[in-house]
Amino acid sequence: MEQYCNSTFWNSSFLDRPEADLPLCFEQTVLVWIPLGFFWLLAPWQLFSVFRSRTKKSSITKFYIAKQVFVVSLLILAAVDLSLALTEDPGHATVAPVRYTNPILYMCTWLLVLVVQHSRQWCVQKNSWFLSIFWILSLFCGTFQFQTLIRALLQDSKSNMAYSCLYFISYGFQLIILILSAFSESSDSSQNPSSTASFLSSITFSWFDSTVLKGYKHPLTVEDIWEVDEGNTAQSLVSKFESFMTKDLQKAKQALQRRRQKKSQRNPEAVLHGLDKNQSQSQDVLVLEDTKKKKKKSGTTKDFPKSWLVKALFKSFYVVFLKSLILKLIHDILLFLSPQLLKFLIAFVKDPGTYPWVGYICAILMFAVTAIQSFCLQGYFQLCFMLGMSVRTTVISSVYKKALTLSNLTRRQYTIGETVNLMSVDSQKLMDVTNYIHLVWSSVLQITLSIFFLWRELGPSVLAGVGVMVLLIPFNGLLAGKGRKIQVQNMKYKDKRLKIMNELLSGIKILKYFAWEPSFQEQVHGLRNKELKNLLRFGQMQAVMIFTLQLTPVLVSVVTFSVYVLVSSSNILDAEKAFTSITLFNILRFPLTMLPMMITSVLQASVSVDRIEKYLGGDDLDTSAIRHVSNFDKAVQFSEASFTWDRDMEATIRDVSLDIKPGHLVAVVGTVGSGKSSLISAMLGEMENVHGHVTIKGTTAYVPQQSWIQNGTIKDNILFGSEFNEKKYQQVLEACALLPDLEILPGGDMAEIGEKGINLSGGQKQRVSLARAIYQDADIYILDDPLSAVDAHVGKHIFNKVVGPQGLLNGKTRVLVTHSIHFLPQVDEIVVLGNGTILEKGSYQDLLDKKGVFAKNLKRFIKHSGPEGEATVNDDSEEEDDSWGLIPTIEEIPEDAASLTMKRENSLRRTLSRSSRSSSRHVKSLKNSLKIKNVNALKEEEELVKGQKLTEKEFVESGKVKFSIYLKYLQAIGWWSIFFIVLIYALDFVAYIGSNLWLSAWTRDSEKYNSTNYPPSQRDMRIGIFGALGVIQGVFLFIATIWSVYGCNHASKTLHSQLLSNILRAPMSFFDTTPTGRIVNRFAGDISNVDETLPMSLRSWVLCLFGIISTLVMICMATPVFVIIIIPLSIFYIAVQVFYVATSRQLRRLDSVTKSPIYSHFSETVSGLPVIRAFEHQQRFLTCNENRVNTNQKCVFSWITSNRWLAIRLELVGNLVVFCSALLLVIYKNSLTGDTVGFVLSNALNITQTLNWLVRMTSEAETNIVAVERINEYIKVENEAPWVTEKRPPADWPRRGEIQFNNYQVRYRPELDLVLKGITCNIKSTEKLGVVGRTGAGKSSLTNCLFRILESAGGQILIDGIDIASIGLHDLRGKLTIIPQDPILFSGSLRMNLDPVNKYSDEEIWKALELAHLKSFVSGLPLGLDHEVSEGGDNLSIGQRQLLCLGRALLRKSKILVLDEATAAVDLGTDSLIQTTIRSEFSQCTVITIAHRLHTIMDSDKIMVLDNGKIVEFGSPEELLSNSGPFYLMAKEAGIENVNNTEL
Repeated sequence: MEQYCNSTFWNSSFLDRPEADLPLCFEQTVLVWIPLGFFWLLAPWQLFSVFRSRTKKSSITKFYIAKQVFVVSLLILAAVDLSLALTEDPGHATVAPVRYTNPILYMCTWLLVLVVQHSRQWCVQKNSWFLSIFWILSLFCGTFQFQTLIRALLQDSKSNMAYSCLYFISYGFQLIILILSAFSESSDSSQNPSSTASFLSSITFSWFDSTVLKGYKHPLTVEDIWEVDEGNTAQSLVSKFESFMTKDLQKAKQALQRRRQKKSQRNPEAVLHGLDKNQSQSQDVLVLEDTKKKKKKSGTTKDFPKSWLVKALFKSFYVVFLKSLILKLIHDILLFLSPQLLKFLIAFVKDPGTYPWVGYICAILMFAVTAIQSFCLQGYFQLCFMLGMSVRTTVISSVYKKALTLSNLTRRQYTIGETVNLMSVDSQKLMDVTNYIHLVWSSVLQITLSIFFLWRELGPSVLAGVGVMVLLIPFNGLLAGKGRKIQVQNMKYKDKRLKIMNELLSGIKILKYFAWEPSFQEQVHGLRNKELKNLLRFGQMQAVMIFTLQLTPVLVSVVTFSVYVLVSSSNILDAEKAFTSITLFNILRFPLTMLPMMITSVLQASVSVDRIEKYLGGDDLDTSAIRHVSNFDKAVQFSEASFTWDRDMEATIRDVSLDIKPGHLVAVVGTVGSGKSSLISAMLGEMENVHGHVTIKGTTAYVPQQSWIQNGTIKDNILFGSEFNEKKYQQVLEACALLPDLEILPGGDMAEIGEKGINLSGGQKQRVSLARAIYQDADIYILDDPLSAVDAHVGKHIFNKVVGPQGLLNGKTRVLVTHSIHFLPQVDEIVVLGNGTILEKGSYQDLLDKKGVFAKNLKRFIKHSGPEGEATVNDDSEEEDDSWGLIPTIEEIPEDAASLTMKRENSLRRTLSRSSRSSSRHVKSLKNSLKIKNVNALKEEEELVKGQKLTEKEFVESGKVKFSIYLKYLQAIGWWSIFFIVLIYALDFVAYIGSNLWLSAWTRDSEKYNSTNYPPSQRDMRIGIFGALGVIQGVFLFIATIWSVYGCNHASKTLHSQLLSNILRAPMSFFDTTPTGRIVNRFAGDISNVDETLPMSLRSWVLCLFGIISTLVMICMATPVFVIIIIPLSIFYIAVQVFYVATSRQLRRLDSVTKSPIYSHFSETVSGLPVIRAFEHQQRFLTCNENRVNTNQKCVFSWITSNRWLAIRLELVGNLVVFCSALLLVIYKNSLTGDTVGFVLSNALNITQTLNWLVRMTSEAETNIVAVERINEYIKVENEAPWVTEKRPPADWPRRGEIQFNNYQVRYRPELDLVLKGITCNIKSTEKLGVVGRTGAGKSSLTNCLFRILESAGGQILIDGIDIASIGLHDLRGKLTIIPQDPILFSGSLRMNLDPVNKYSDEEIWKALELAHLKSFVSGLPLGLDHEVSEGGDNLSIGQRQLLCLGRALLRKSKILVLDEATAAVDLGTDSLIQTTIRSEFSQCTVITIAHRLHTIMDSDKIMVLDNGKIVEFGSPEELLSNSGPFYLMAKEAGIENVNNTEL
């Protein structure tokens, strides 16, 4: 080397002087080769990767030209340098080879740089990270030569002038290029600046500055936020994941098969479980079978394809995983450099002979190490959080995709709530665990390295300290395990509570009608108290864990130092040892805290993984039995087909063979529960095939029995994703009789329909559902009783215009399930179903001639057929032997209903009845608010009409959380508690400062005494007090934590009970305009935030704040000058925090606001699955879900980035604190001792993390306090009138049941028009009143007024002379009874559904059931009155539910009964049952019936005809029929000519 340079290569004497320097030869060789070597190694790989992933070439930018120009200049400089070297006259010796090899090396390098920079034109990111690192390295290594040349010139201005100038110029150019490459060049293609950011901008997250600034100036909106990259969209993530998932799931399923085979070989009798299914179904056999089934169920559900999800996820995302692993590894290794540098600095201060430059270099090194550490850590976090986000997105999208194909059997194992939980809770848990997954190995690595370095400091004594730690680990593990058990238990309570809340909110109208709120409030409170008790136990265990964790480092250092000092008298604790060890113990504290936490969260995630695996591994819908063919002479053909809802039950549809010819209209008739809906489900492929198959030619459209309406405009619902065609659209609206409705609805067809269609009446929903099907223009129309919910005349209109021979669908194949006998003569073929088989089929005439079941029943039901063919029923027809029970006789029905339901609980379509909960809330809240006679006129008025927007957009608080919210929360905890908690925390930190000062005094002893004369008493005192201070810290911390746990628990309790009682007291209009999901969200997400997250973040915040204060106090005590440095740093710190918190808070809010639509869209999809599948719109819904997920993703992504943006800036502050304190220590070296240096720096090194945490916790606390803000928003919702007032009616009120309306007016919401416009009438005691009128005339509003669901806008209603507005709502509602339009049931026992308040005895309940014709059915159930009703009453047929509602009314037996179109979904048999019962049982009551079918009210005493909110006719039926008024015309339409031919 000496010859190569012609000078010394290395000589250590160069460094051993105050003005140290490196030899020029070393600088020209080694320091030149390091950067160049790095570049040449990586360049080929870079070029190759660019070549592989190139996109289209971008246009040339100024940046690109500037960089290339400077590199060319460097090339020219190198050439000049080479020519100088070759032409130079060396004089005495040869030119050193280094003088011309270096320029040649440089020339080659610059050429390659030109190529690399040019190749980046094909990339999205124009600045290569490796070029940036190369420039940094090159400049760093060049610095040494730079200063050597300057020194040489200063000593001798002639030496090497030309070479030095060239060197300086090229150094300058390199600096300029580095600065240029720090700027990001935006590419045309990409939206997101993170993908185009330069290397320096990426590692400092400066590309995010613009968003932070925007967020500071005004609250961010979703539009302000960058979209995620192409590679991170839901679509691309899922497609990547699915390719691996299919393979892994396949393997897992094979493994499952093998497990099952092994099991069956082990116990063969488990497979043959007894009882032939078709044994006589005597009661005891049924019970036996039921219990067996339960046992078998619980046996089989446990096993499912396991342990494939994690593999598939790893294969999908391993690149990110490995990148983050490398960064974490670098960070962990650098972490241990700091204590070594600290040790070095202490030694430097102690030794007065060391040169100052050593200290400065050490300080600079400390800064460099901590800075690189920061960059690695933040890069690692960013990658991990991105990974977590991708995992969450993948899970959410996969669950959604799976839900679209899930078989009904699998689907029935989950309620909607549980499936939404998979999306919200379980995916979140997985995300949390992925964020920190590396800590599992990194903790172990950190612990090992710490112990290794500690051993070097203190020798074997370390083992004592480590022993203490190891002993505490199982203790913590035990606590964590118990904690997990409590958590699991709590999840169960929470699920139950939310299930009740969900039902309570769906059936809120019933609760209000029957004044049942207190009973349900009790139920929820009961669960909530269990939940809180559990939370308290969990909190106590957390306090113990925190106590042990806090004590660990203290105990460990006490034990270690004591052992070290006691082992041998020659061991004296000096500053280097003590403070290096303390720094290492501080490092050790983090992995020891994290390890148990990681293990618990991995365990929690493993539960979630299992749940997700079970769901995603569930069976898909098997549609193999449904064959779609294109050339076939039949439209639909059933070939010997049997279908069932559940493999363990017998077939619901048995051996059906049926041919349906193209273009025919086929009616399917049969009693309630005869399998009509099931037949339709079988056609749609919704059932499990037993044998046989169904062949279908062409596309299908489907109208379910219970209409499924999406939250959106009416137009969106009808178009359902198809192209808009004005002419066809108008035709469809006209045919479905929707035009009159659109005139009434505000905004016409642009009126927004609430969740599950709550602001449409049953008939309107049904017609919108029908219109959707017609608009789709399919080949086969499957209509499941679409005429049940509409008025007779509307039904007729629809039949003629849509379904019938002259209708819009003429020429299409139509399958119509119907109860309306009078349409049957017009159909091509009638299929009579009974008990799941086809009893008869043929045309109307054929079946009559055959004199079979159909003819017999028809004969019994039709005595008189009006001119319009309206069928009515007589009373005295001869009883015939009705062996098939098609339309059972009155005496016979209860037995029949019981056995029917026993045999097939699922006779009625389960899946659709999901949506039944929704339809309970038929509030025609938008009626009459607009009178526009022409839909087209609406097209011009694009601006929103008042009342058109039903659901307000979710309110997003913006800006700072109001201080009053904090006060509200603190007040809920209790002021005294807070005072003491803060005080005790402060004392804890006083003890902490004390122990630090004590330690530094202790280390000072090593200067006073040497190893021989150290007095044992002194030593014992030092150890004793150090230990005592440590224990005091732990005790204070424990007390404060326990106190805060109790305080926060109390706050949770208070807030929840306030929220619940206020929501139950909210008026009905609140529920009409607020989606259930939004309210449930308050009870789910927000309450769980207040329960768990908020107390934690507040505690951490207090701890961090005190930690920082104590550290700064200690540094200032040692070096007072530091105060000067604190000021600018704190200004910067606070500025960053202010900017960040504004942005972060809003991003968190946006995150939760964009999350809700994902879940509500999901539950909407699940409830409408059969419709979506029938129309084959799965892909469209998938895309819709993906878009929602992407919107949420971009908010999450920005939020993650904002945290990194902050952290990197704060760590810079922390690193500067370390740097400045080190620098001060070097400057004031002479006035300081070693213990002070150790004391200051070991604390300074700790501050970085704490500073970061403080801001994170501030923002975290702000974010979580938003939950209190949102809860408070609903605590403040306006209430309806008080439940009970001072003025109470007499106990037996109303005795007579007289009702008077005096000029009564009402409107739905203040901004809408009147719905009832001055109604005046008298209803006498025990009078029977029928109310009729077209849709939207105000019929239902009338009942709502009686119950004060709507408060009057003028006038009054008197019952027995008492103004109902003057008494409490419960006094009023408790004395009236209603049988509502929709039979709403709650999950729980039958008894609970009849009498939630436990007011009646069992005898009374059985009596009511007997009168409601349900006695034999209920007594036939294994559990009788305790029979569990499933969510929404899914396991009962609609007819049975309606009879149960009749049972409720019979139990109450009040003087006034309101019937609201209660017979809409019932066949004629059940209908006549209900009518007869009401007639006999309520003969002494005032009965108000709101009717669709006119013949149900023809025997009323009076009839009120409403139109447009006014009474147009009022009188007895005879009077009204004799005038040719509106009623006469209606009756004529329905085929009723005089009163006596209409008895029912």
